Amino acid sequence: MRVLVVEDEELLADAIAEGLRRESLAVDVAYDGAAALERLGVNDYDVLVLDRDLPRVHGDEVCRTVVEQGYDTRILMLTVAGEVADRIAGLSLGADDYLPKPFAFGELVARVRALGRRARPASPPVLSRAGISLHPGPREVYRDGRYVGLSRKEFAVLEELLRGEGSAVSTEQLLEKAWDENIDPFTNVVRVTVMTLRRKLGPPQVVQTVPGFGYRIP
Repeated sequence: MRVLVVEDEELLADAIAEGLRRESLAVDVAYDGAAALERLGVNDYDVLVLDRDLPRVHGDEVCRTVVEQGYDTRILMLTVAGEVADRIAGLSLGADDYLPKPFAFGELVARVRALGRRARPASPPVLSRAGISLHPGPREVYRDGRYVGLSRKEFAVLEELLRGEGSAVSTEQLLEKAWDENIDPFTNVVRVTVMTLRRKLGPPQVVQTVPGFGYRIP
């Protein structure tokens, strides 16, 4: 899952981003509304964590643009205003969810994950295939009942492959969903990550290479 965090308080924005990355999400950060619109025009995000009171372009205008442009991105709006009228105003602009500051980080993660599921075709809370079961919430993976300890990127790649439901997932899509915008598009990091993922999952091998395209779990 790929997330864009837009927050003008840089320390808070960076803290949110780092916390979400620890949850195996790919996260980009923008500190104002104009930068947010630039990134939204280039990258495909599942969830937008959007502060309402932003410089350059107000958060309301960013939200309105996302809706009018028909992006599939789901919007979680953040604001210090917790009154019912403010929540109604934010949701009426097209936001999918609303979280007043201060908030519990665990709740933010849960809401982001819930919105991420809505940004794609509906999927069960536990992803299972070929003897593998992946639990996104607690970030746990089991192979035939055996716990498999994975790094954040290995977990993210496996989650994307399982969401493919047997179809091939391109290397470009894995880069898009498991890494942020700073990744070198010509890197071999996906191939290396898949190699370690195969080793940790153990035999028989379930992650198949689709030559010239990507990988799949049949």
